[in-house]
Amino acid sequence: MASAKTNALRLLDHLNIIYEIREYQIDPSDLVAESVARKIGLPPEQVFKTLVVRGDKHGVLLAVVPADCELDLKALAKVTGDKKVEPAPLKEVEPLTGYIRGGVTAMGCKKAYPVYLEETAELFDVMAVSAGRRGLQVLLAPVDYIRAVAATVAAIARARG
Repeated sequence: MASAKTNALRLLDHLNIIYEIREYQIDPSDLVAESVARKIGLPPEQVFKTLVVRGDKHGVLLAVVPADCELDLKALAKVTGDKKVEPAPLKEVEPLTGYIRGGVTAMGCKKAYPVYLEETAELFDVMAVSAGRRGLQVLLAPVDYIRAVAATVAAIARARG
């Protein structure tokens, strides 16, 4: 494959985790996860976006939720033991993770942050997350993703609207 390995893919290789890569055309004006799902041919509930969040007690953490859902901040705070959590400002995402918006992943971040994964991921044989670069998704078994990022699995997402 022509793509250079990202830190995320190097981590999966190091852990001997089997994965599949899906590349897609990037539209900088449309980075929403549902579009990514459509481009890689998976239903949005199987494609997960990684959000950078800050808790008032425990600091930075990553929340991983399905493309067609939004993060339930109250549910996440309850699971983390924070009184409240809020999304990190966009300008802080790259300095914190080493990844740009549309390419953020919990795998191979600058620092190992606590990772919280929406429990519906476990319903699937395969889930997709960013491989650490816009235009590149990695498909892997949820159990392998959980192991790779030491994720805590919890109900942290809700339907949009």
